[in-house]
Amino acid sequence: MAILEETQPEKTQNSPPPSNLPQEKKNQAAEEKPTALLPNSGNGLDLDKYSWGQSLQEVAITVPVPPGTKSRQISCEIKKTSLKLGLKGAGDQQPMIIDGELFGPVKVGESFWQLEDQKTISVLLTKSDEMNWWRSLVKGGPEIDTQKVEPEPSKLSDLDPEMRSTVEKMMFDQRQKQMGLPTSDQIQQQDLLKKFDFSKMKMVDKFRNLP
Repeated sequence: MAILEETQPEKTQNSPPPSNLPQEKKNQAAEEKPTALLPNSGNGLDLDKYSWGQSLQEVAITVPVPPGTKSRQISCEIKKTSLKLGLKGAGDQQPMIIDGELFGPVKVGESFWQLEDQKTISVLLTKSDEMNWWRSLVKGGPEIDTQKVEPEPSKLSDLDPEMRSTVEKMMFDQRQKQMGLPTSDQIQQQDLLKKFDFSKMKMVDKFRNLP
């Protein structure tokens, strides 16, 4: 008589629980998101190859180059929305020091560059929009925290009265928001409400209710 062997059911391996990929990606993206940097004394940043600063009207860039550099060795192209700046090599074009889309548009006719002491390139860009601070020199570059920008008082005195009043209002509102206090417009609304005579309104309502 043949003996039938009892077959055991195959054991299935437990599959690992699915990982929460979307949430992991979100967390990773949040970790990789760059944080705004504290601006330098010129309201810009000091980077490895150049430094930049700004006022509400202009952006100033300083680029150190090897001593003895000649103007003909410099390649600088200023456009309304982009900037290319670098040195020409011996026969071959060297990598650009700055090459990208500017944070904001500039007035090309009022922007220029010059070589100082054969060792420093200075670039001056005149902003088209003179009411906003740039967070970065080129889009995609390191950004500053514009909440920490501190314009020089001497710069404000150079503005015309209307522009100066607007800038001072913006600065005041910015400080008020940081401290959780009402802005200038909100203060004005509160003052109007305080001056409003509600007793007259009550009298008008009484006359309206008369038969």
